[in-house]
Amino acid sequence: MSIHFRAVSENSPGPIWAGLFREFWPAYHAWWLREGVSGRPTYLESVNALEEYMPELLPLYRELCELAGGKDSQARFLSFYCPPRYLAGCSQAIWQGDMPLLVRNYDYHPKAFDAVLMRTNWQGRQVIGMSDGLFGIVDGMNDRGLAVSLTFGGRREVGEGFGVPLILRYILQVCDTVEDAVKILTRVPCHMSYNVTVLDRTRHFVTAYLTPDRPTIISQTPVATNHQERVEWHSHARLTATVERERFLLNRLTLHPETPEKFIGAFLRPPLYSTAFSIGFGTLYTAAYMPSEGRVQIRWPEHVWNKSFDNFTADYQVIKIPEPQALGT
Repeated sequence: MSIHFRAVSENSPGPIWAGLFREFWPAYHAWWLREGVSGRPTYLESVNALEEYMPELLPLYRELCELAGGKDSQARFLSFYCPPRYLAGCSQAIWQGDMPLLVRNYDYHPKAFDAVLMRTNWQGRQVIGMSDGLFGIVDGMNDRGLAVSLTFGGRREVGEGFGVPLILRYILQVCDTVEDAVKILTRVPCHMSYNVTVLDRTRHFVTAYLTPDRPTIISQTPVATNHQERVEWHSHARLTATVERERFLLNRLTLHPETPEKFIGAFLRPPLYSTAFSIGFGTLYTAAYMPSEGRVQIRWPEHVWNKSFDNFTADYQVIKIPEPQALGT
């Protein structure tokens, strides 16, 4: 099968965003309802949670809700509050050279993926990021020189909190530095366990271990795969080779001084690059964020997509991948 990746640019929420939402809404809605409507928070609960934890996003949220159709289900979905559970693979690391560089592989099921790289200037803050639900993002950077990325944290627990892609969007909308981001990561509840790596233009970085049932841990590690301080979900760890990928990256950083290009290239080969689409954890793309320069490369083994705040062309890439099996529940 092929994935049609799109790059879209729209300063303020408008017809481009609304058109994408109409296109994706049937699939979004089916996913959001898969555990039953009674399993999702009400509109009032969702808005109250946003007001408590992300008040700066409320005007933007309401604007997007109107563009999405203004109905109850769209508004509850766009709040990202207590969404259905979802898992991903992913690897990410900070290059140890002088230039701030965050590289990540996004490993997920291609039929549950927006495949939209968005450049926005919402609320006067430029952001480039890979969309999730057209409000959240799974990785991205802002025009203040801050980059952020996520991996699944390898734990089964689900609790009350926000889907992590909206937390990443919130960080890029309101934060200038890693210190700003840490305040959000230790304050805003996340509904599942995720590892969030943040890098700023001074090359200061942290990885935050988010969980729904215990306090956030802030680590100075430059590497994150699919466990946190230790493996807790052993079958998932074996399935995704999280320990092996972490060990490979740590060895790469400590034993093999190399150029940025070679470091990025390592993500395009095993053990980091995965073709396990049949179990839902194939590598959909590699992203290399250079926040001090406002540049990102989206990479595949045979293609390179160069984007920046100064030069962001609305175009597309068609990437062929192995045919996956049906998405499990």
